[in-house]
Amino acid sequence: MENSRVLLLGLLFLLFTATLGADTPKYKDPKQPVNVRVRDLLKRMTLAEKIGQMTQIERSLATADVVRQYAIGSVLSGGGSAPRPQASAEDWVNMVNEMQKGSLSTRLGIPMIYGIDAVHGHNNVCRDPRWGQCYESYSEDQKIVRMMTEIIPGLQGDFPSGSQKGVPFLSGNDKVAACAKHFVGDGGTDHGTNEGNTITNANSLLNIHMPAYDNAIIKGVSTVMISYSSWNGKKMHANVDLVTGFLKNKLRFRGFVISDWQGIDRITSPPGSNYTYSVLSSVNAGLDMIMVPYDYTGFISNLTYLVKNDYIPTNRIDDAVSRILRVKFTMGLFESPLADRSFTDQLGKVEHRELAREAVRKSLVLLKNGKSSGEKVLPLPKKASKILVAGAHADNLGYQCGGWTIQWQGVSGNDVTAGTTILSAIKSTVDPSTDVVFSENPDPNSLKNSDYSYAIVIVGETPYAETKGDSPDLTIPEPGPSIIRNVCGSVKCVVVLITGRPVVIQPYLSSIDALVAAWLPGSEGQGVADVLFGDYAFTGKLARTWFKSVDQLPMNVGDAHYDPLFPFGFGLTTQPPKSASYSLISAGVVTKKNSCIATLSALLFACMVILGAP
Repeated sequence: MENSRVLLLGLLFLLFTATLGADTPKYKDPKQPVNVRVRDLLKRMTLAEKIGQMTQIERSLATADVVRQYAIGSVLSGGGSAPRPQASAEDWVNMVNEMQKGSLSTRLGIPMIYGIDAVHGHNNVCRDPRWGQCYESYSEDQKIVRMMTEIIPGLQGDFPSGSQKGVPFLSGNDKVAACAKHFVGDGGTDHGTNEGNTITNANSLLNIHMPAYDNAIIKGVSTVMISYSSWNGKKMHANVDLVTGFLKNKLRFRGFVISDWQGIDRITSPPGSNYTYSVLSSVNAGLDMIMVPYDYTGFISNLTYLVKNDYIPTNRIDDAVSRILRVKFTMGLFESPLADRSFTDQLGKVEHRELAREAVRKSLVLLKNGKSSGEKVLPLPKKASKILVAGAHADNLGYQCGGWTIQWQGVSGNDVTAGTTILSAIKSTVDPSTDVVFSENPDPNSLKNSDYSYAIVIVGETPYAETKGDSPDLTIPEPGPSIIRNVCGSVKCVVVLITGRPVVIQPYLSSIDALVAAWLPGSEGQGVADVLFGDYAFTGKLARTWFKSVDQLPMNVGDAHYDPLFPFGFGLTTQPPKSASYSLISAGVVTKKNSCIATLSALLFACMVILGAP
């Protein structure tokens, strides 16, 4: 009798669990293959829900109610858009989770994906430094750009061997989905004009600007962003041959394609003058998610009209939504939709700042060291009676970081983030007996007959981003050139350039004793002092050509008219101190958890990649 009761209870339990399983949609079952989950969810969705998934809106409009009402698929932060000034990690988590709760309360409970711009060193080939986005680029040489796609496993995790090419991949909750941008050719526009026209044949486009996308896709990149630019007059946001024909079909990319900020508006001139056409041509070209970012109701109504009236086929919508859902399932958003608060204490950790400092050291490029071959100025002696530090960039964290730091165009000052200015790093590095005199713009008369042992002049570009950074002359803004002339004309000087790219320096070069390209060293100015004073050696090499005159541009390694001031790959070295440890990993500073980040940073910045926002 007892055995019969046990058997009956067992049968009832099996019946109950079987019934429960039958009621659970396949898309909610993490044991199901991703493609099965995508197909199951797609067939349950209305047209409105599908179009909502294709819509990305700006954070400032994305209340939980808006996200729920329109089934919004993605939210992003535009440049400088934040929950509040000086927002903490906790503020960001709370904001994103509140929006996500709106997504989870929709009929199907499809979680949104949150996007951010992460542009420092995450780009493609800059063939003309007049381009205002050149500091976002790795190099003029596509071989280096291809090598730097190794950042993708750093962000997403190592792509499993034997996996299908083009399928997006994410290894866990401590990873983020990567985006390859901007497809394709925005680093080769005529005269380096941002959002301009890349005038070149198909062979050059495919051999110079395209190869890194193949590498990115092989490594499982999740998304690709389309460029504002055109190729031979055809807007990339409307280029079906390259977006669908090449990226999706030839390269077999299976993640989703996203527009740039109001990118579809720029298909017409003036932008937005025929928005319905912009929606039609961009979606039919193969764009899957549209960064609206503000007029989401206008986008949704236009796309709905175009689908219902057969201007855009339903299968194009299903392809777009399938790709978006594939990334979301791969990210594990359906199982873990809310932001993980356990990571909020990771920002600004000592280990991370030490890693950034190491990256600064390895990114510096020594362009000149002495006015003659027998005279070496660097490394500088720490013990000196009195030294001069000059220039507006010596004591300005905002200038060290450049554009896309806190605000879209960057900021000036030392209250923008935690960090170490180069001036404070110099003061902490020299002997306590050394008198460090700081003057942003010294009076030339005060330099005559001065008793300075040497001077360090720190000048360069002020922050900029995108079109604002386009520069036809690439000159250092005043008073930088005047400071160089005045100081280096009177005192033995080391000039440290804080720039996002090569700039005009030849007119002053003869008066400079030592010249260092420090790029945009970000928050860790101590890394500059580490190398100036010989605690570590100069090892960095140029990943782009340093021109003599802008009249030579564009000029890249391999060109027939190649006549640079400093060639691609150039960089003087100094001898390392015998006691220096060059690896934070071997020194035991970086834990196993972030050792992959350390390896990546060493690789990045050895090739002159820019360290941007801290």
